[in-house]
Amino acid sequence: MHQIVSNPVDTSRRWWVLATVVAAQFMFGVDAFIVNVAIPTIAAELHASAAQIEAVIAVYLIAYATLVVTGGRLGDIYGARNVFISGVAGFTITSLWCALAQSGPELIAARLAQGATAALMVPQVLATLHLLFADASRARAFGIYGIMLGLAGAAGFLLGGILVTLDLAGLGWRAVFFVNVPVGAAIIAAAWKIMPGFQRRAGTRLDIPGAIVLFLGLLCLIGPLLFGHDLHWSPAVWLVMAVGVAIVAAFLRLERAVARRGGMPLIDLALLSDKAFMRGLAAVFFFFFANLSFYLVMTIYMQNRLQIPPLQAGLVFLPLALTFVIASRHSGMRAKYRGTLVLIEGCAVQIAGLAALVMAIEWIDTPSVMVLAPVLTIFGYGQGLVMAPLSSAVLSTVKPVSAGAASGTYGTTAQIANAAGVAAIGAVFFAIESNQSSRLALLAALALLTLSIVACAAFLTWTRRVTR
Repeated sequence: MHQIVSNPVDTSRRWWVLATVVAAQFMFGVDAFIVNVAIPTIAAELHASAAQIEAVIAVYLIAYATLVVTGGRLGDIYGARNVFISGVAGFTITSLWCALAQSGPELIAARLAQGATAALMVPQVLATLHLLFADASRARAFGIYGIMLGLAGAAGFLLGGILVTLDLAGLGWRAVFFVNVPVGAAIIAAAWKIMPGFQRRAGTRLDIPGAIVLFLGLLCLIGPLLFGHDLHWSPAVWLVMAVGVAIVAAFLRLERAVARRGGMPLIDLALLSDKAFMRGLAAVFFFFFANLSFYLVMTIYMQNRLQIPPLQAGLVFLPLALTFVIASRHSGMRAKYRGTLVLIEGCAVQIAGLAALVMAIEWIDTPSVMVLAPVLTIFGYGQGLVMAPLSSAVLSTVKPVSAGAASGTYGTTAQIANAAGVAAIGAVFFAIESNQSSRLALLAALALLTLSIVACAAFLTWTRRVTR
């Protein structure tokens, strides 16, 4: 049983604290999308290969996914305030490193470090909200958090296009990382001054070996997908993937050994025997597999094939992002009455959006911004219908005592799926683009995205039928 080892929380300035931590979450959300718009420019200036460009996105997600549970536990051990400030400081410094990178491999290393520091920062945001808003203001506080989370995508696309286009002080794409430096410094100053010391919990333990083994396993599984084309899919590529499978299997055995010794494994092993939760987790994987990968291939296609400038490319995604926010607000209310059916309908809308995009590409040789923006909005609305109530639907069958562990597993799975999608769908896109054409590459990628969303809908339907 956890024991409180510090004084009660000071809530006198909690709304200012809310603004501070949500600003950090907003910065993290913006960073996930702002890089997408700048990717073609980064590739051109650093002479980065397609594999390196994918890795810039994927390694960030892998580092975050494997360390986010550890980051949450560090907040329990050392206090959310201390770990939050450390995480923001690390995120700011690594953003500066990204901005100063001189080669593709250096940028990949910097992004890896940035993802690791994000894993320290982000878990403290929700922990802080839970501690400060335990009264009637809780719904309002989490409502603000949700709105800012949704708007981060729109801001990322728009800001990325603006910064690359303006070329401030000749920085070009580097400005998308430099922008985090003053913002991060301001958040650190505010948190240092107003963020109260939080309750620490005795008995919380880390599983560092588990985090390291999981990271190595994912790197061996996803890395070959990133660099397989560059290595001509040699036998060594498949050997490394086989090693990755073995390491992930060893990770599960390691976690059982940690549990037998009375430790705290990264994942709650009891969840693996919860069939309803595992079905829901499969739906989560396939949904997020088709998430960031979609934005990657669309950005590359628009800027390379259609020659749409970065600012206009960002503006193409803006209606999508705003529609996503609107759909998220609607779906939360509808899910109370229609349950999982809302998510399945959202998958259908996403598929309709992808079908409309295929028709636009087939019928129009070079679709304009005015054609693409409304078509992409359909996909964005479907995404919003699914993403907002997805976590609630998946976690609803979990026992209250396992809610925290299940939530951590959900977040880790989502980011692993994002990384796997970027690697796999990106690999197919770039392979076909180099041998055939960008148009055919995009059509192949859209077909894979459709299959992934169909799989998500299938698992959601299975879950709904069994539950009923």
